[in-house]
Amino acid sequence: MARILLVDDEDTVRGFLKRGLELDGHTVVTAIDGSDGLDRLSEAGGGFDLMLTDIRMPLMDGIALSLAAKRDYPDLTILLMTGFADQRERARGLDAIVTDVLTKPFSLADLRSTVTRALAA
Repeated sequence: MARILLVDDEDTVRGFLKRGLELDGHTVVTAIDGSDGLDRLSEAGGGFDLMLTDIRMPLMDGIALSLAAKRDYPDLTILLMTGFADQRERARGLDAIVTDVLTKPFSLADLRSTVTRALAA
């Protein structure tokens, strides 16, 4: 299965999504914000199949993280998630580097199927 970097600043969301992704056999590494996520990417030498990140976070948001990650690791598949319409609009210009944007709230089934499609693409 895949090695996934999950970046979200909310503990409960991060824990729920991690457990859901592990149900499909994925190995999930978590980060608490974009800066932490970039550190995890660097530590692993980009050794992830997919990065799932929230857009709205402190320090470094998911869009800045995605731009930096794609610059350094161009083969990395990136999924964004957000519960804010204005943040989703910000992500529209990233079609070339982001596979999809999940709109919160989403179900665990939605997450799992979106991740499966992204990894297959």
